[in-house]
Amino acid sequence: MASPVMEELPKNSVLDPLKGLLLTYFMPESCYDEFFLNFNFLDVPCLKIVLSKGLGIGIILGSVMVKLPQILKLMGAKSADGLSFNSVLLELLAITGTMAYSIANSFPFSAWGEALFLMLQTVAIGFLIMHYGGNTVKGVLFLVVYFGLVALLLSPVTPMPVVMAMQASNMPAIIIGRLIQVVTNYRNGHTGQLSAITVFMLFAGSLARIFTSIQETGDSLMALTYVISSSCNGLIAAQLLYYWNSSPAQKKKTE
Repeated sequence: MASPVMEELPKNSVLDPLKGLLLTYFMPESCYDEFFLNFNFLDVPCLKIVLSKGLGIGIILGSVMVKLPQILKLMGAKSADGLSFNSVLLELLAITGTMAYSIANSFPFSAWGEALFLMLQTVAIGFLIMHYGGNTVKGVLFLVVYFGLVALLLSPVTPMPVVMAMQASNMPAIIIGRLIQVVTNYRNGHTGQLSAITVFMLFAGSLARIFTSIQETGDSLMALTYVISSSCNGLIAAQLLYYWNSSPAQKKKTE
């Protein structure tokens, strides 16, 4: 008499209740099986995916408040001394280009999501620079025009070549924008109301984004943008350390 064929029971993991969450945000099902069913925690491709996803989510969470110290510092001092509005405008161009390019290419939110929060905070800083410079009406006009242009850029009306051109313009925009701030700091002999917390967080975030953009998008243009951004952010971070004990008041005393 033939013995009955034994059906193989499905493997289970103690993390199965969290499987949906893990698959949504951190890894594909193949990596879940590799880690928690086969217990192979040294699978290099899966480790790269998890590291990239984790860094991406960490960057996005950090970006929610990364420029808040800068905004609070401006509001507390009621001054935008040491900050360049032109530098902020060029930074906005780069951030907006990255966001539009990522949405147009359907990149995962974990690969670019911080651009949304950085955009909102950078716009607020731009407005505060104008407001504390005595140009509040122009600041309001700046907000209206900018958000109108963003809505147009993200609409189906804007052709893909325009979006790609904006992303390509990110590199010169980042370089020029950061160099304007670097020159402003050098001429002032201090970093004014620049927030050290914001600058160092932006530097760390752009460094991590080099890896995540390669891993999650495979887009060399995105990766190169973050390489340049990291270099420029590092230069401003170095200036902050160099001018750490300098301030506008000390500069006036010296003069």
